[in-house]
Amino acid sequence: MTDDWRTLDIANPTDEHSMLREMVRGFVSAEVEPQALEFNRDEKFNTSLFRTLGDSGLLGISVPSEYGGGGMDATAVAIINEELSYSDPAFCLAYLAHDQLMVNNLAQNGSHEQKSRILPKVCSGEWIGCMAMSEPDHGTDVMAMETHAIQRDDGNWVINGRKMWITNGAIDDSGTPADIVWLYARTGTDPKGRAEITTFLVEKGMDGYSVGQKIIDKLGMRASNTAELVFEDCIVPPENVVGSPGESMSHMMRNLELERLGLAAMALGISRRCLSVMNNYASERKAFGRSIREFGQIQRHIGESWAEYRAMRSYVYDTARQIDLSKSGNRLDSDGVKLFGTTISKHIADRAIQVLGGYGYVGEYIVERLWRDAKLLEIGGGTLEGHQKNIARDLKTSPGAIER
Repeated sequence: MTDDWRTLDIANPTDEHSMLREMVRGFVSAEVEPQALEFNRDEKFNTSLFRTLGDSGLLGISVPSEYGGGGMDATAVAIINEELSYSDPAFCLAYLAHDQLMVNNLAQNGSHEQKSRILPKVCSGEWIGCMAMSEPDHGTDVMAMETHAIQRDDGNWVINGRKMWITNGAIDDSGTPADIVWLYARTGTDPKGRAEITTFLVEKGMDGYSVGQKIIDKLGMRASNTAELVFEDCIVPPENVVGSPGESMSHMMRNLELERLGLAAMALGISRRCLSVMNNYASERKAFGRSIREFGQIQRHIGESWAEYRAMRSYVYDTARQIDLSKSGNRLDSDGVKLFGTTISKHIADRAIQVLGGYGYVGEYIVERLWRDAKLLEIGGGTLEGHQKNIARDLKTSPGAIER
């Protein structure tokens, strides 16, 4: 009998994962942290810094090496998202939209021709991508989307509609659109009256594709660009259809599992940073002649945050271990880890502000920005209410999951 299992670090299960974390942590300290406050304050996306992620092989971490990617797994995705979010969750959100929502989707579902032509560009940082699903009047209810596409006699598709809240939809303040969009559009109705959804690869320069508006004055995630995208008689050639028309629900559901893990890992990074800040401050700050960490109220904030952070860490990396990027089947825990982790990160950030008092309320001390950023994680990639619905439904059909 071996005792090796006792030494396993679930968050760094192999030497490759450990080296990845060390590399990303060094990059964050040297490059991401110094710019985070400025770009948040100015509501600007640091496009040039983002492109440098391609030099390290991070922009396609789950893409096979033959297409220019890192060839790694869901645990690697979680590591990168955690480390980037420790310093700048908004920068990480741009990374998630590119790497997980667009690049991984293409790597898992695209044709060899599509992958050979596009993946090297998005993995290197030459192109910046996004995914477009939500609309002005439709978010969680994706089957009600109104953006639609009709195929002409010449084989080309004509797309009309608007997409809203698209991270990386615009890559600068001039309204330059993303280089490549993973777009979901309605292409028909099945015999049961349900929408048939098809995936299109829309490239910058295609007729009818533009930015409607950049969304400004957001509560948080201010250093990532959010935009409305407009498709007005947008012409897309048949070779830019991913898979067969009408089969996109499989693309959507499979990739949502990775997206939700990625968002939970972002929450983990936020939580670790907030815990670190409040713990250090509690030792430095004096009140009534004593360190404030000697007061029971402060001890409660730190103690509860530590326990919740550790629980979140275990859940994030246990879920990452179980996710197979090539197929779906882990919705129960991808919903569960996001439901738990994103709410906990907001609570830990709130406690950090409380421990720091007035200092916690200003940007220089970081935690107010992390608190604002954390709120988005409860909405994007599926709302808390959606996760609760999914978990209740899945446990009804698979009650045995409770007894595993």
